[in-house]
Amino acid sequence: MAHPATPINPGPGGASAPPEAPPPVLEGASALLRERTRAAWLFLAPTLVVMVVVAGWPLARTFWFSFTDANLTDMAASQFVGLESLRQVIDDPDWWTTVWTTFRFAGVSVVLETVLGMIIALALNAKFGGRGILRAAVLVPWAIPTVVSAKMWAWMFNDIYGVVNAVLQSLGLISEPMAWTAEPGLAFGAVVAVDVWKTTPFMTLLILAALQMLPGDVYEAARIDGAGPIRAFFQVTLPMLKGPLMVAIIFRILDALRVFDVFFVLTGGGTETMPMAGYARQRMFEYQEIGVGSAAASLLFAIIALFTAVYMVVGRVKLGD
Repeated sequence: MAHPATPINPGPGGASAPPEAPPPVLEGASALLRERTRAAWLFLAPTLVVMVVVAGWPLARTFWFSFTDANLTDMAASQFVGLESLRQVIDDPDWWTTVWTTFRFAGVSVVLETVLGMIIALALNAKFGGRGILRAAVLVPWAIPTVVSAKMWAWMFNDIYGVVNAVLQSLGLISEPMAWTAEPGLAFGAVVAVDVWKTTPFMTLLILAALQMLPGDVYEAARIDGAGPIRAFFQVTLPMLKGPLMVAIIFRILDALRVFDVFFVLTGGGTETMPMAGYARQRMFEYQEIGVGSAAASLLFAIIALFTAVYMVVGRVKLGD
């Protein structure tokens, strides 16, 4: 049976009322969105201006100097030389020594920091008494400025009065004091050890924050399926930590590739233990070759940018996750 038609209220004079206009909801929402966007740009404007002044302008000047023969003794006499400064850097075997040292340092230190950070984060994620105090204590090395911690470790590694040699000799592990920061083979290990000691808390903090976000019912399901702790770690924890872990690793790799201070304080800037940033500083201020040093700095910037792009594409890293 057909339903009766809905009656239409007649308008004044018996005519049907015109359809009502839709409420201006979309227009109001669009205006609110534009207002919020405008407010966001107003709040961001001071930060953008500061970034352009303190980062963009020096970076642009560095790129420009890399195409000149600028010398610190007479900057006004610099001439445009094209890619000549860049060619000098690429033809210098010391540059490639610093490239190998920097990438070796980044690879070894980031791997050690990731493994140790994961172990410590898993331990701190368990429930036990005094966990809060221990979490705060773990962050102490990260809170110390790099120059201060490097100088502290330089005293500890000193071959005459350093506590490291004293402890190793008392344990019978070495027969005579070793020059930990003077011999290139030992200096690299000392620098890695100091960086791992200082930066492992950073990885621990990021991994611990990700661990606390994992749902507990997944582990309950894994336990019902008979998964032990090791199997649950590799088949449950590690896959769910992939995104945050990749982001933490890329931050550490970027920091390690531009390392300078810990090498400079511990080794004094020796060529065999010099990173890429140390090479640029040496050419700029010790040799006073601003043009060549700027070319090295620009090359360092390009290498880090290229490495980051490849890492994010290959690893499918999304910083917004």
